[in-house]
Amino acid sequence: MTERNDRIDDGIGTYDVVLLAEQAMSDEGAAEVVALHDEIADQVVYHVLIPVEDAAARIEAAMGSLATGEVMTAPAVTLSETDLAEVRRECLEHSQHQLDLAVARLQAAGVEARGTVIHEHPIDALATAVAAHDGREAIILTRPHVVAEFFHVDWTSRARRKIGVPVLHLLEHEQADDTP
Repeated sequence: MTERNDRIDDGIGTYDVVLLAEQAMSDEGAAEVVALHDEIADQVVYHVLIPVEDAAARIEAAMGSLATGEVMTAPAVTLSETDLAEVRRECLEHSQHQLDLAVARLQAAGVEARGTVIHEHPIDALATAVAAHDGREAIILTRPHVVAEFFHVDWTSRARRKIGVPVLHLLEHEQADDTP
């Protein structure tokens, strides 16, 4: 809370926006997000959250892809703790890279942005960040998830039920590349 108060000077406050994203946004996505706040007189500060991909789910998906065909079953594969630790490290590095790209793209669009790789459930982390930064709104940036949205179990629907600020859901239409 003191961080917020330290940034208020010369009568200009901050308008904190918490942005939960599945992956780094494209340059166009960053421009779209920034354009939403063009008319706000206060300094807009974006707090970007990107979840770490679940290493266990990644391994399970890989094992499932080995079982192609209708009759085949997944082979019995055992992973050592070293292998699992390596997958976890790769997942963390990938998420950190995606976060760095997202923050860099927002900063290139001329705004203040900082970010965090999150390990907890994305909606819990969003609620915590909104409270910690006195967030005025939340933006959720995802790929389309038609089934989850239909049944209202997607991140946006969950966030609207959990946090007390406006929640906007934007769809990322273009895959972000690896260059800032």
